[in-house]
Amino acid sequence: MSIVLALLLLMLMFLVTAGAIMLVVGPLIILQPSLRTREWYSTFTSLLEPSDAGLPQEDLWVTTRDGLRLSCWLVKQARASRGTIIYLHGVGDCKISGIPYARFFSQRGFNTFLYDSRRHGNSEGKYCTYGFYERHDLSTVIDYLQSRADLRTGAFGVFGTSMGAAVALQAAALDERIAAIVAEASFTDLRTIMVDYQKRLIKLPWHFLRNAAMSRSQKIAKFKAREVSPLQAVKSVQKPILFIHGTDDSHIRSAYSKALFQNANEPKELLLVPKGDHTDLLNVGGGEYVQRITSFFERNLC
Repeated sequence: MSIVLALLLLMLMFLVTAGAIMLVVGPLIILQPSLRTREWYSTFTSLLEPSDAGLPQEDLWVTTRDGLRLSCWLVKQARASRGTIIYLHGVGDCKISGIPYARFFSQRGFNTFLYDSRRHGNSEGKYCTYGFYERHDLSTVIDYLQSRADLRTGAFGVFGTSMGAAVALQAAALDERIAAIVAEASFTDLRTIMVDYQKRLIKLPWHFLRNAAMSRSQKIAKFKAREVSPLQAVKSVQKPILFIHGTDDSHIRSAYSKALFQNANEPKELLLVPKGDHTDLLNVGGGEYVQRITSFFERNLC
């Protein structure tokens, strides 16, 4: 056997093995990402519930259209609110990450609603679908809030980060009740970001590996990956959007928010935070970052 033929056979065996591994491991990475817990947060912060930040806290559950119970917190204004802002966390995260945002939203007179996405935090669910089902969960949350006779919601704004931003943009294309969106560190579409994740996690760039894992994932979770596309969604959203991204984001490239901004309708804004990574924009951006977010909601919800 020639050396060339031997190398070709080795390469073929490698590709077959890699594909088989991705058929098994890939769906687990995509559909069941590792999760941050209360215990994880307790190692570096004392803000584990809104009450820890001195905020009024109501613990409740909202049931999705397909019967999953979502764990939620409502931070309600004692008097008339200026609107209601819904916080959506990123993949693998939970509603605890939204407590600092709830604090400055509350200080400015807004109700804030935080919830664990399906298959995250304390919520039920077996699979994460990055917006395919989650966009409808957001509409169910709005249904619930509007059903509360004791709650003056005002207009609804959504602040989403990472996957939460992608969910917010997809939901806004379907639900006219969403009046304004802050989309921080969003991806453009699921298939593209999964190639990026594949390169980072297993150092292999080939699309066929992504396709093998994605095909299997779609069958398992009964969803369509091609329909998970914030980039397509923004083209039909007619509400104000503030896109935010750190220039040094090591997980989701800032080029994606730039592409979303370019394809979005007016009114739209883009804030790039110098030296900001994926999850540190509140610390890196400081007062200017907070001011841009709060003033955006004050202009578009009040």
